Amino acid sequence: MRTWFITGTSSGLGLEMTKILLERGDHVIATLRKKGVLDALASKYPAQLSIHQLDVTDTAAVRRVVDAAFAERPIDVIVNNAGYGLFGAAEELTDDQIIDQINTNIIGSIQVIRATLPHLRLQRNGRIMQVSSEGGQIAYPNFSLYHTTKWGIEGFIESLRQEIAGFGIDCTIIEPGPTETGFGAGLVSPPLMDAYEGTPAHDVRNAIANGNFVIKGDAIRTAQAMVASVDVTPAPRRVTLGSSAYHSIHAALQERLSELEAQKDIAYSADRDL
Repeated sequence: MRTWFITGTSSGLGLEMTKILLERGDHVIATLRKKGVLDALASKYPAQLSIHQLDVTDTAAVRRVVDAAFAERPIDVIVNNAGYGLFGAAEELTDDQIIDQINTNIIGSIQVIRATLPHLRLQRNGRIMQVSSEGGQIAYPNFSLYHTTKWGIEGFIESLRQEIAGFGIDCTIIEPGPTETGFGAGLVSPPLMDAYEGTPAHDVRNAIANGNFVIKGDAIRTAQAMVASVDVTPAPRRVTLGSSAYHSIHAALQERLSELEAQKDIAYSADRDL
C-alpha cells in the first residue's frame, strides 16, 4: 500500500497509472489542468483518490499543491509525468512555443521535484519517477525542442540522484518508446515552411500525419511496468519500455561509444603535462 503523487493524470500514462494503482488499493494524489476528467474515478474510489488542479508552469501553485499533498499523508512515490510534444523544425517554431515547451517539460518537472525534496528529506525515504522518453537518448528530426527538454531533464536527474542519495531518496528515469497514448493528438505544431519540404524534418511530420509512423507501445502495459519498477531495489537508474525504444537506444549508445573510442588519442592529447 503506497501513496503516489502523479502529475499530468488527465490522459496517457498518468491516467493509466492512476487507474492501475486505485484498482490495486493504493492512494493517489493526482494533479491535472482540466477539471472533471477524473470525476468518475473519484466517485468510485473516494477514500483513495485526491485531486488537485495544477499547471506545472505555475511554480507558486506547484509549491502550494505539493505542500497540501504532503499535509494529507506521507507520499512514497513522486511521478513527474506532465508534459507534451512540440513538433516542428527548429526554424519553424515561434519564440512563445519554445518558451512554453521548456517551461512545461523542464522547468515544471524541476520545480515539482524541488518542492517535494524538503518533505522527502524529512521522511528519509521516497522515490522520484521522472517520465522522459526514448527521446532522452536519441533524436528524431522535427522534434528538436522536445528532445532538448528530454535530454535536459535526464541530465538534471542524473545529477540530482547523486545529491540526494544520502537522504534515502531514489530516482528512476522512465524512457518509453512510441506508445499509443494519444500523445500525437496533443502535439503542438507551427505552420510549415516550404524550405523544409523534402527534408528529414518534413518526412517525419508526413509519416505521423499519414499514420506511417510505427507505434508499438501499449499504454496499459507501459503503465504496469512503471508501477512495477518501484518494487525493484535498488531503484533502477533508467527503465526503457518498448522494443522500439530498446533497439533505438541500444543502437545510439553503441554508435556514441564507437565514436568516443575513435577519438581517444585526441582526447588524451588535450591533457596538461604533469
